[in-house]
Amino acid sequence: MSKKHPQFPPFSNEQEVEAFLERPLLARFCSINEDGSIHATPIYYLYQGGEFLFGTQVAARKIQNIRRDPRVTVLIDTDEPVLQSVLVYGEAELDFEDLLEKRVRILERYYDNPAHARAFAETLTKQWETVIIHVRPEKVVTVDYSKPYSIEREGEQ
Repeated sequence: MSKKHPQFPPFSNEQEVEAFLERPLLARFCSINEDGSIHATPIYYLYQGGEFLFGTQVAARKIQNIRRDPRVTVLIDTDEPVLQSVLVYGEAELDFEDLLEKRVRILERYYDNPAHARAFAETLTKQWETVIIHVRPEKVVTVDYSKPYSIEREGEQ
């Protein structure tokens, strides 16, 4: 007797996923440490044009990890009931072009005042060597507990 693995209800369509990703939630950015363990860190993001952008400092561990192994996992989820999430697997690419403006666009999603977002981005850029990480999803898994949950069982009608 084979059993189906219970599947959590996913988002219904791409528009629901994009609406979820427009919310100013934290992402959990996961990269692979040199010893094979996972490095996970919360980070702000921007989803645009089918890819994720993250701003960080070149000295960050995640950048060292990406340079060695570009495979990453990104989890964006709610921190309150009802659970909804988007889990992304992909490869990271580092971008050193137009850093300030990209960082400002990311931060503007999280600050009520665009001037505060710009001031924070400028402070980071002056204090650290910065970089933008691009991740284009290769595989996406979604969960939406606001949907009805049902398990179909083989052989039952």
